[in-house]
Amino acid sequence: MIEFFFDCSSPWTYLAFHNIQPLAKELGEEISWRPILVGGIFNTINPTVYASREKPVPEKAAYTKKDLADWAAYAGLDIKMPPTIFPVNSVKAMRGCIWLEPQGKLVPFATAVFEAYWGGDQDISKDEVLAPLLDKVGVDRGAFFAGIAEPAIKDQLKANTDEVMRRGGFGSPTIFVGGDDMYFGNDRMPLIRAAIERRRGGVGRAAG
Repeated sequence: MIEFFFDCSSPWTYLAFHNIQPLAKELGEEISWRPILVGGIFNTINPTVYASREKPVPEKAAYTKKDLADWAAYAGLDIKMPPTIFPVNSVKAMRGCIWLEPQGKLVPFATAVFEAYWGGDQDISKDEVLAPLLDKVGVDRGAFFAGIAEPAIKDQLKANTDEVMRRGGFGSPTIFVGGDDMYFGNDRMPLIRAAIERRRGGVGRAAG
């Protein structure tokens, strides 16, 4: 019932990725993980993201920094804006998530990528950064780098990105409940819970 379109280059996605897993487990729901390339979305339908980065509103930027820190503390995660590498090219990592999903390694690998980038300011576009993360989750380096170069993997990442835009998505994370009910961002977990409960015929909890 839950589809989770995501790119590891977003801190809010890191929060949502972390927070949706216990929610789904509690409700007995499977998560369909759908890696995307959020830069492709921004380039195609949401270029205002780039404009806001070029000319940020100082007050809003200050609050956003505080808001991220508050959410990270609440979730028990170490998240800080990378001081040297932002934005980052996440294409290899996201192709890796697609390649690793059939092996049951998507979640541990994505978790390691999130931690490396948002906790350690490591450039996840580089093979030498991804390699020790592969060791950490028990994935053969050579097979991984050969796998993410396969045309089918590249095509699937593009197809996922095109699909989420076609369905109304404009960034990461984009979450669907029941195929047609879309939610955007980390702070929608109460609404996602309520939506699932409604579809089951239960009484949805009010978001608050």
